[in-house]
Amino acid sequence: MPEHSRTTPTLAVAVIVKNEADNLCACLKTVEGWVDEIVILDSGSTDATEDVARQFTDKFFVHDTWPGFGPQRRIAQEHVSSDFILWLDADERVTPELRASIEGAVAANAPSTVYRISRLSWVFGRYIRHCGWYPDRVVRLYPTKLTRYDDSLVHEKVEVTEEMNVENLAGDAIHYTYKDLHHYLVKSAGYAKAWADQRNARGKKTSLGQGIFHALGCFLKMYILKVGFLDGRQGFLLSLLSAHSTFVKYADLWIITKTERPRD
Repeated sequence: MPEHSRTTPTLAVAVIVKNEADNLCACLKTVEGWVDEIVILDSGSTDATEDVARQFTDKFFVHDTWPGFGPQRRIAQEHVSSDFILWLDADERVTPELRASIEGAVAANAPSTVYRISRLSWVFGRYIRHCGWYPDRVVRLYPTKLTRYDDSLVHEKVEVTEEMNVENLAGDAIHYTYKDLHHYLVKSAGYAKAWADQRNARGKKTSLGQGIFHALGCFLKMYILKVGFLDGRQGFLLSLLSAHSTFVKYADLWIITKTERPRD
């Protein structure tokens, strides 16, 4: 681990994983040697994820009763002892430019400040710079005792209050978000189910008409308003698939709330 002066805050990287053996090594290599702590929380991997993780850290933990993305991140944060926490996903890579800005922010140690990173996604053979996907800024770095993620099952966010300052870090995290079309469909189906379950728990209902309306709006926004056509065929495909995913989550909620199986 790197040496620090007494006045330099410590930094942890935290990652929640499941069956990420193919991704995790490349992710952790981009933070190896300049962070003080690496915390991995696994939700029940059946591949070599643990073996890969233990090449980089002995802080490998398992919580295989899946509570949702937000609650799982909260559990992971409980294992962090460093002053600052940087969140990564296994399919993300920290670039040298981003590393420099992260180290600068930690060294500055500004009070009540959280930091957003930009993610540049590689999708179906191309970096997506339009479609509303870039710079895709998300809060990922903050003092460990200052805040934490919310309890959303999916699309979780760091809790940011009015008293906090939000600053953007320079540099990108490269995001290898989908391996192929099958991976996209499986991943989006999981998100759709979590979204529908969460809305159902809150007593929300919908219709197939709403699903069609929101799906069409999603396509027009990504491909036309967010100039996804500048991303070529990948931009068109991603806009179309996103519209499909939008419809699926509304359809899933409609099925949950509006349909019943016949009595046996």
